[in-house]
Amino acid sequence: MLTLGALGPDECRARLARGLTLDVGPFRYRVQTGLPSVAENLATLYGDFPIGDDAGLRDFHVRVDPVTGVRRYWRAQVNFWFDGWTPFRPLQADHAFAMLEWGMNWCVAAHAHHYLLLHAAVLERNGRCVILPGDPGAGKSTLTAALMLSGWRLLSDELTVIDRDDGSLLPLARPVSLKNQSIDVIRAFDERAVFGTLAADTHKGSVCHLRPTPLSVARAGERGQAAHIVFPRWRAGAPTRLLPRPKADAFMHVATHAFNYSLLGRLGFEMTAALIDRCDCWDFGYSQLPEALRRFEELVA
Repeated sequence: MLTLGALGPDECRARLARGLTLDVGPFRYRVQTGLPSVAENLATLYGDFPIGDDAGLRDFHVRVDPVTGVRRYWRAQVNFWFDGWTPFRPLQADHAFAMLEWGMNWCVAAHAHHYLLLHAAVLERNGRCVILPGDPGAGKSTLTAALMLSGWRLLSDELTVIDRDDGSLLPLARPVSLKNQSIDVIRAFDERAVFGTLAADTHKGSVCHLRPTPLSVARAGERGQAAHIVFPRWRAGAPTRLLPRPKADAFMHVATHAFNYSLLGRLGFEMTAALIDRCDCWDFGYSQLPEALRRFEELVA
């Protein structure tokens, strides 16, 4: 199996310039770019991912390239292309890789309606999956990154993908998106963590992506079973506290975090209800990562 990291820098850029098929969990992306910064970030963060057969079918055809006209050179901007059209406004050139990541998330969220899709992270330990929905600023991605770097298997940082037939969770272990202070927190947490380049002053603040662990990528074909839904909330100086959350309230919160709950109609309701039924639901407050990690280990012991 050929991985992206096995390509040399020149070959990687040449393959991406004409289009390279990247297998990411259940999806196949054809990624195309002529931007060296995007190629370098892909090689750094997706080095363990397999390269698919260019002759096969792909789910999503995506491209990030400079805009035409004066903005190609003066205050340079880039566009994200999907199937030959641009669903977003251009961004400044040094946000190109972040734009690719956001666009890849959008491809799944906007089109993969043969699954129930939640805006939540998923990690697995001891055969038990924990789903982490998170409001902005709740500390979801920081906690996700720390758990992954502590030996948990990452299934996804942004998108919980649930099979409509059996309720299993499909892995989509792409780079973890960290923002603002979380970047320095995770750098200090594990000096072995591998980061892409920083995108400063985006609409989300400073953004940097963390490479998924080899364990997470190697097990990208193994589905998981949900055991817990944990609603994290980071607050400075707060004690570490894990408290049961009423299932009716958890249902409503999970439904609001679903990308296609309403689109799936009755099936969306039934799948969400089945997920809540088979999971323990918790509110989790924390301020210190070591204490948070200990509580999560106890949760799946």
